[in-house]
Amino acid sequence: MTSATEFELDRDLGAVRLYRRGTAAKLELNRPERLNAWNEELGIALRDTVLDLAVDSSVRAVLVTGSGRAFSSGADLRDSREQTPEGHPDVYKVLTERYHPIITGIRSMPKPVVAAVNGPAAGIGLSLALSCDLVVAAESAYCLLAFVNIGLVPDGGSSVLVPTRVGFARAAELAMLGERLSSQQALDWGLINRVWPDDELMPQAEGLVWRLSNGPTRSYAGTKRQLNAWLYSRIDDQLEFEAQVQQEMAASSDFAEGVAAFAERRTPIFTGE
Repeated sequence: MTSATEFELDRDLGAVRLYRRGTAAKLELNRPERLNAWNEELGIALRDTVLDLAVDSSVRAVLVTGSGRAFSSGADLRDSREQTPEGHPDVYKVLTERYHPIITGIRSMPKPVVAAVNGPAAGIGLSLALSCDLVVAAESAYCLLAFVNIGLVPDGGSSVLVPTRVGFARAAELAMLGERLSSQQALDWGLINRVWPDDELMPQAEGLVWRLSNGPTRSYAGTKRQLNAWLYSRIDDQLEFEAQVQQEMAASSDFAEGVAAFAERRTPIFTGE
C-alpha cells in the first residue's frame, strides 16, 4: 500500500488542497477548524478543481477526502452572503452555480473517483461522498442527512444518490429522521463499499486509488457511462427540482428557527410554517 508521504502537494487553494502521485490525484477539503464545512471559498475551489481534473488526461483516478477529523460537516451556516430580493438565503443560486457542477462533474468524470470518509459526512458533505464511484470509510466515521434538523430538505443530489444505493425505505428514514448512521451500518445497508480501522483508512484508500490509476481507464469510464445511463440519466432534472424545493424551505419560519437553534445550541421548536 502507499503511504501519505508518497502523495505530494500539487496545488494549495486554501480551502482545498490537491496532491499528486503519478497518475493518481488526492483532493482534500481543508477547513479542519470548521470540520470542512462548505463556505464560498471551499465551494468555488472544489468546483474548479473537480472540473479541471475531469479534463486532465494525466490524472486517471481521484481520491476525495477531508483534512483533520471530518470528511465534511455540510454547508457552513455562517456563510450566507447570497440573499434573495426578499432577504432570504439564495440557496438556489449557491446550489446551481456552485454545488451542482461538483456533483455532476464527479459523476461524468471519465475516470474512477473514490471518497475516503475519514470522519462525519453530513448534508452536502454526504452528497459529495455519494457522488463518487466508490465510498470507503473509517470505523469512527458516520453519515448524516442533517437537512431536516434545520428545516431543510436533501440537496446536492442526495435525494437520488441515497435511494439508488439503499432504496426508498432507508432513504426516507435517513432524510426524515436525521439520525446518524455509523460507517458499519452504512456498509451493512449498502450505502458505502468498505470500512477500515481509522489508522488504516488513508493507506488503504490511497492504495485503492493508486490501483485504479494504473487500471483500464477506458473500461472504468465505460462502466460509469453505463451506470449513469441506467441510474442517473435524470440527475440534472432532480438537482434542479431539489434547488427549487430547497429555496422554498429557505424562506420558511422553520428554517429560521432551525438556524437560530443551531447557533444557540438548543433544540429547535418547529411550527410547520
